[in-house]
Amino acid sequence: MRRVTGYKDYTTREGDTFDALALEMYGEEMLAHYIAEFNPDYADVLIFDANVALRLPIVEGAETPETLPPWRRDSEDEDDSA
Repeated sequence: MRRVTGYKDYTTREGDTFDALALEMYGEEMLAHYIAEFNPDYADVLIFDANVALRLPIVEGAETPETLPPWRRDSEDEDDSA
């Protein structure tokens, strides 16, 4: 089982969703429940408006954009200067 080791503050952009935030933060949409559990006042929100203050838990063992293998990174994260 994964462990939460802290959190970071996040301000939503219009159109953010729990699963999209989980994919961006952890590399897995299936971890969206951690974000919902940390933000119970917004658990019923499907699509966020801009400027909603959330707490994004730091989940031990979850992948981050920095730890994802190259084939799972967004193309904009790759260095195209080669």
